[in-house]
Amino acid sequence: MLNTLRNLIERQILKARAEGKLSGLEGEGKPLPDRSHEATGDPAVAAGFRIMAQAGVLPEEFVIKKQLDEARAAYSGLTDPDARKAAMARIADLEMRYSMARDARRAFLK
Repeated sequence: MLNTLRNLIERQILKARAEGKLSGLEGEGKPLPDRSHEATGDPAVAAGFRIMAQAGVLPEEFVIKKQLDEARAAYSGLTDPDARKAAMARIADLEMRYSMARDARRAFLK
């Protein structure tokens, strides 16, 4: 049965190539990306992250983490006590939101 399936797949590939459906695809002529780390994880989650990456979408957790890093960097350059206090409030808010997003992802993946 495995050989039958393999032959069917090979015929479909040859047919698509003859019709020109495999020309001009994104990444053509380049090696496939290394996704060996996905072999040990949940295939559905891996597929979801891959689709999001191809669409240029980031999970909320990653967006908040980037904002948090930027807020911390901005805080280190402040000298005005009022501005530092406001920046600390912003960092605390982002840390809380980041923790909530991370916990929500972990709960979803269980």
